[in-house]
Amino acid sequence: MEAETRVAVIAILVRDRQSAQSINELLHGCDSYIIGRMGIPYRQKNLSIINIAIDAPQDTVSRLCGAIGRLPGVSVKTVYAPGE
Repeated sequence: MEAETRVAVIAILVRDRQSAQSINELLHGCDSYIIGRMGIPYRQKNLSIINIAIDAPQDTVSRLCGAIGRLPGVSVKTVYAPGE
């Protein structure tokens, strides 16, 4: 039986550019769940902003965000769509 999925938006703020490759590897591991991705370099603030729209089991989203949030110079927050 397939796990129930939830739609969420993951906001990632990256100050340490050294973490970019690790973020991309983690996202690649969940690419079958990713609906869309937008990245914005904000050079004036030395910050990269990444937004991910995802439809995945909640534990998958939690693991992904936890792994990303443990990277140096990275902040992550998740917002889930209201229950169906």
